[in-house]
Amino acid sequence: MRRKDREVTDIGEIKEILDSCMTVCVSMIDNDRPYSVPLNYGYEIKDRCLILYLHSAKEGRKIDILKRNNKVCFTIFSEGEPVHAETPCSSGFFYSSVFGEGEACFIEDMSEKKHALKILTSHQMKRYYDFTDEQADSVCVFKIVSTGFIGKRKPKT
Repeated sequence: MRRKDREVTDIGEIKEILDSCMTVCVSMIDNDRPYSVPLNYGYEIKDRCLILYLHSAKEGRKIDILKRNNKVCFTIFSEGEPVHAETPCSSGFFYSSVFGEGEACFIEDMSEKKHALKILTSHQMKRYYDFTDEQADSVCVFKIVSTGFIGKRKPKT
């Protein structure tokens, strides 16, 4: 990272960023073309490994791409706030972000699928839901497992 003064490596700070954001932009390669899609997420951090849980329809372009190539990168960021200065070159933006790379894995095990949905909805809706097998079976659930992630922040001072 070029701007080491903005690097966030503390897991507590990274969790703060993840907790404050609701959308992850997942980027993948469709044959030789980039493809990126915003998705809602839930997450867990285990042993310095970030696990993002996502869900979608069972079919579509994203699913087709991930079945061919499960390597992804992702960006999660806060909307932030602009910093206006005397000149445009001195202006900027306050922000917080987490980004990284990993592999997408489809979740087929019903117990793990319901766990993932519970984590996802608790992050998005701030309360826990229990899912039936039928509900969990009606969607595609996958996770991105990343050991290569980092935070970046330009805080208000």
